[in-house]
Amino acid sequence: MRTIILSVGGSLIVPDSVDAEWLIQFRKLLLSFLPKAFRFIIIAGGGKTARKYQQAARSIVKLSRDDLDWIGIHCTRLNAHLLRTIFRKESYARVVKNPTKRISTHKRIIVASGWKPGCSTDYDAVLLAKNLGIKKLVNLTNIDKVYDKDPNKFRNAKPIDVISWRSFRKIVGNKWDPGLNAPFDPVAARAAQALGIEVAIINGRNLNNLKKYLALKPFIGTVIKD
Repeated sequence: MRTIILSVGGSLIVPDSVDAEWLIQFRKLLLSFLPKAFRFIIIAGGGKTARKYQQAARSIVKLSRDDLDWIGIHCTRLNAHLLRTIFRKESYARVVKNPTKRISTHKRIIVASGWKPGCSTDYDAVLLAKNLGIKKLVNLTNIDKVYDKDPNKFRNAKPIDVISWRSFRKIVGNKWDPGLNAPFDPVAARAAQALGIEVAIINGRNLNNLKKYLALKPFIGTVIKD
């Protein structure tokens, strides 16, 4: 059994409104790999939905970092329930909220959400990998690759195919902020480096590219490892 952990950015699930067509294709892809002895652990992010709620709340009252994080966490849980529902027959009956607890199920799909303040679902994905003894995970986001600097600000930004955790952490820094939009959050990066976990950053909009990764074929993306 090959277990794949997929950290799915919330903005893939709900870019502006729920993207039912993307969910149909995502579901179809994962189901096609189940007969090939695959098991999927899917953790849903909050994405743009979380940031919109956080921005709205901040415009009304002053909030603590924990308050902002909890808004984001509950957005991840809504997205996770959506995913668990569309995989109802194949998935574990509950959304996993604590990535450190033992999971006992014969189901081939497990859906998880955010856990507690101080980090993103990227970190929860790393904790799930540690819990399950998995050394690789996939972060599905809305970019093709990691760049050496922000491509929206610098025209000479260069895409990266393979990068060390040390170099990657110099790009994203070490500080977590609620609503942070980074290829892989700084807290998760530090934990992944310590655990020796390899992360593939892949554009989730290109599901054919994800299919190539799952089939162990050349794919477009960035691999972060030591």
